[in-house]
Amino acid sequence: MTAIQARDGLIVPPGHGKTLTTAAQRVTFKVTGEHTPTASTFEVEVPPGFDVGAHTHGHSEELFYVLEGELDVLAFEPLVRTPDRWRDWESASGERAVRATPGTLILVPPGCPHAFANPTGEPARMLFQASPPPDHERYFEELMEILGSGGEVDHAAVEELRRRYDIEQLTPLRHSPA
Repeated sequence: MTAIQARDGLIVPPGHGKTLTTAAQRVTFKVTGEHTPTASTFEVEVPPGFDVGAHTHGHSEELFYVLEGELDVLAFEPLVRTPDRWRDWESASGERAVRATPGTLILVPPGCPHAFANPTGEPARMLFQASPPPDHERYFEELMEILGSGGEVDHAAVEELRRRYDIEQLTPLRHSPA
């Protein structure tokens, strides 16, 4: 008879997990590729004025769940991918960017253009999953280094980073604190 050994589960209490913080974003790693081959899970605080910019992933699937605050979001292929203002995009079926409030879930399959931004004066908080791990874990670590360097966002560095992690940037990442 072969003994099957079950793996222990994981409990991450509030306030725990590896946290990366800059003026532009706060990301707490809750579940990583060290824990599961399925999906990395993060708690993300999005400050006022942060816009991740519209982008796509060739092989990653993402899930966002708004916990607190409000975010403008989109997850569709627009009729025209204009290079600057994703909030003006419209899909063939008439979809437009929406205001996501607590309880809103956004599922983004590979290849689907998506974006989120905090247009309000208050921080927003969301649960974010990316599959498969660990690409987003490494991406966040390197992005936070770029965003934490102070001054204007180095768009060339962000573009090169995103290229390495299978992210096609369609509109710029911006952070304009209120």
